Amino acid sequence: MSEYINLLKLCVGAEQVEDLLNWQQNPRAKGPDGRIRHVTRMWPKREAEILNGGSLYWVFKGVILARQRIIGLDEVDTGDGIRRCGIVLDDEVQRTEPAPRRPFQGWRYLKPEDSPRDLRKGRESEDNLPPELSAALADIGVI
Repeated sequence: MSEYINLLKLCVGAEQVEDLLNWQQNPRAKGPDGRIRHVTRMWPKREAEILNGGSLYWVFKGVILARQRIIGLDEVDTGDGIRRCGIVLDDEVQRTEPAPRRPFQGWRYLKPEDSPRDLRKGRESEDNLPPELSAALADIGVI
């Protein structure tokens, strides 16, 4: 059994990793300390495992394409009395091998052994295949 667990999240409104990178440059994507945060309504019950080396894996149009290391979980107060979780993320976005995922809402836990591998250094700048083609190729085991 692994010492850590990852999170899996749809990257809503983004079609490719560059869209995520562009959004995270926006001050609205950052907390008061300047760190990138993704705010979600639910607080993970497996907080200790997440903070022991977990990453947030991003799904773009049905395909996991990237991950970011989770470096903290902060309570976010938006003034409406609802406790929200700010998932504090490392600045570096690591591209991964494409891995298809069916649609879901919210986030899901992702075991390390079920997580796609990081792309080797140097492959990050290669042209991305369209997400649908990446998903089809991953389904048949080509990539």
